[in-house]
Amino acid sequence: MRILAIDYGEKRLGLAISDELKMTARPLITIMRVPKEKSFSKIKHYVEELNVSQIVVGLPIKLDGTIGDAALRVEKFVSHLKEILTCPIVTWDEKLTSYQAEERMRNSGLSLSERRLRIDEFAALIILEDYLINQN
Repeated sequence: MRILAIDYGEKRLGLAISDELKMTARPLITIMRVPKEKSFSKIKHYVEELNVSQIVVGLPIKLDGTIGDAALRVEKFVSHLKEILTCPIVTWDEKLTSYQAEERMRNSGLSLSERRLRIDEFAALIILEDYLINQN
């Protein structure tokens, strides 16, 4: 059973997946959110296809620890996911994940255009790695 991580964005969703032992993770895909129902259908497909037992969604908590409008949008997104999926869904602090993802992609030698296309799935990767480390 695997864990799927989602980096939520208004236009795109980045997905990352763990291995079956929940020890490593890799970027999976970036999904466009338009139309929204199609994006939910794609998530459901990956949950079923990859034998996902849990989903972790990045929650954008402000640096001062408070929850703002972006976090409220993520909570609404999670509520909708819970309506269509049966696996547990948790949120995880995603502070600075986009910065870390950009740095990792740059260090990996990805071009600027490739980084722009894949930033969301790499942010999901950072969320998932942080979650996995803190579960052990």
